[in-house]
Amino acid sequence: MKLKTLNVSLAALIAGTGLAAAETPQVVTDIAPVHSLVSMVMGDLGEADLILPPGASPHGYAMRPSSARALQDADLVFWVGEALTPWLERPLSTLPDHGHVVELMELPEVIHLEFREGADLHAAHGDAGHDHHEDEDHGHDEHDHDDHGHDDHGHDDHGHDHDDHEDHDHGDDHAQDEHGHDDHAHDDDHGHDDHDHAAEAGHEGHVHDGLDPHGWLDPENARIWLSGIAEALVEADPENAATYRANADAARAALAEQSARIAADLEAIAPIRFLVYHDAYQYFENRFDLTSSGAVSDSDATAPGAARVAELRDKVTEAGVDCLFTEPQFGDGLASSIFEESDGHLVEIDPLGTELTPGADLYPQLLDGMAASFLACKG
Repeated sequence: MKLKTLNVSLAALIAGTGLAAAETPQVVTDIAPVHSLVSMVMGDLGEADLILPPGASPHGYAMRPSSARALQDADLVFWVGEALTPWLERPLSTLPDHGHVVELMELPEVIHLEFREGADLHAAHGDAGHDHHEDEDHGHDEHDHDDHGHDDHGHDDHGHDHDDHEDHDHGDDHAQDEHGHDDHAHDDDHGHDDHDHAAEAGHEGHVHDGLDPHGWLDPENARIWLSGIAEALVEADPENAATYRANADAARAALAEQSARIAADLEAIAPIRFLVYHDAYQYFENRFDLTSSGAVSDSDATAPGAARVAELRDKVTEAGVDCLFTEPQFGDGLASSIFEESDGHLVEIDPLGTELTPGADLYPQLLDGMAASFLACKG
């Protein structure tokens, strides 16, 4: 079964009206999906800098000098939050007064899910914890914000005061620094990531509780973030307020339509019985009524022990599993061994858009890619 795709690029749909006479804000983002959302809102008015090029690990990344300079010069910084990139908290706390920081996971109404642990995610599904800022029932049309009543997002509360946040220090996500993708880094500095602190530290001292930081994999969070991004840009650049808000409205509408199509496609092939190599997908699962049967590794990507691998082999043999999702940065030898006595197969999935070109179209392409992987799991 093939996933339906948009015929018109989202970048073309939400493009701004042209360059403004006044200088637009200097904007910096952390990961490619956030950069994509910011690009949707800015349209033709400007281009944000991206700290982590596609393929770089959010955990333990060593910033290039040009990225550090971009941060120091930034008028606005958008990042997921400390739970995903704990190394970024200190540089953000030293920004000059003109730099305004928006921690997206702390915006009002954002959906929070708790970190899960253990091989049997199906058992943990009921108590994963929907720590939302507000109760939500998957019916989010009320968040369209067509009246632009965004002032309650309170961006000033998301500046440099990160001390209240527990340092979850997940060895997240994607120890892929070898992929490089320097052509997307917006700079010519080649300070490659030779500091994979997650590997060097062996993930010792990680706190295996608290917030799961993969919030961008719920498109409803992305729609909420679009509103917050637009209002932060409006505050920094009021002359272009109408353009930012119109672009955000168009992007929210496009994502709502895309999410509905993905939900229909996935519902048509339910149930899907799957394992994941790395427990990074519960926001996508929560949105589209999917339930992982288990994970080879927790959200922090630590290497599994022999007992955990044996438990997963038993689960595959006894319960039957359609597929195991692997990621580009992980070898598939261990994953293949889990399926050696079953009919299940391996399917690659990519939660960061590693092979996609940064820009406004990356995020919707990422969602389509995620959905396509689930369809391939069943196929």
